[in-house]
Amino acid sequence: MRTLFLTTMFALNAVLSATVHADTPSGKSATAIFAGGCFWCIESDFEKLSGVIEVESGYTAGKTTNPTYEQVSAGGTGHTEAVRVIYDPQKVSYPQLLDYFWRHIDPTVKDRQFCDAGSQYRSGIYWQNEAERTAAVASRDALLKSGKFKTIHTELAQATTFWLAEDYHQDYYKKNLVRYYYYRKSCGRDARVEELWRGK
Repeated sequence: MRTLFLTTMFALNAVLSATVHADTPSGKSATAIFAGGCFWCIESDFEKLSGVIEVESGYTAGKTTNPTYEQVSAGGTGHTEAVRVIYDPQKVSYPQLLDYFWRHIDPTVKDRQFCDAGSQYRSGIYWQNEAERTAAVASRDALLKSGKFKTIHTELAQATTFWLAEDYHQDYYKKNLVRYYYYRKSCGRDARVEELWRGK
């Protein structure tokens, strides 16, 4: 569905992105890698979280070197659309990022998120060290134990190369505001998240 919104993309990207972040790192920054379907949307969600410095859209967990959007969206590279969250660990912890992530995706579906279907839209947590792996597994198991979800299809795997997406995908929600919000609403993302997490 989303590719319908990209037909006039290249003609509309003459305006450069000027990203301003309210959060300034107080010390050494850290990174975390997540996949939550459309990277425009999960990037937008994470950039609203206090302590997050920047979010980059890209591709990960695949087999092709330096994949392009066209290759990934065709579904043949094994990659999923993902984000690399750059954050200040003195302001927000990795477990807090995990909790925030779960509450902005649909973990109950396999190889899709909302209106986008295919393994390139699978959800995932890609841990970069043992501490992250332990935290990711614990957060998933806690959700299962809570009885909220009978099955969680979100992939948990060791991080591999994170390839930055093309420039026009970075901060897409800021550069193409009307089109982005139309896509997000028509995709039913927020309605489904509200349905899943209402009162939780």
